[in-house]
Amino acid sequence: MSIEPVVPLDRTFDALYGLEILESGEDHIRAQVAVRDEVKQPMGLVHGGVFASIAESITSAATAVAVFAEGKAAQGLSNQTSFLRPITEGTIHADARRRHRGRTTWVWEVEITDDAGRLCALVRMTIAVRDLPSDGR
Repeated sequence: MSIEPVVPLDRTFDALYGLEILESGEDHIRAQVAVRDEVKQPMGLVHGGVFASIAESITSAATAVAVFAEGKAAQGLSNQTSFLRPITEGTIHADARRRHRGRTTWVWEVEITDDAGRLCALVRMTIAVRDLPSDGR
């Protein structure tokens, strides 16, 4: 049994802002996004929505891969992002660790850093785990 995307991956929102998953497992996932003007707000800082999007996408994906074989789906339930330092250039780095694996929810903590390794945002993601709909989507 494999996960079949409803929308081709190269046409998703994640592809639009440039998400690149580097490493993925059941309790850890790492990703990055190259900074370019299209992901910045008018003052030249990476838009906070990009940080939140990265966190939700990678934690939902890691959870989904882990629970799909059990006939389960995963989707973001709560996203709490604390912005600590702006990123204006280089690469956005995201490192997520699972903190809780429950029957209906998983909780992840995501550290967003810049190229210098400075902590720029902290995200706590709660992912809902539910039965797959009868059509498998």
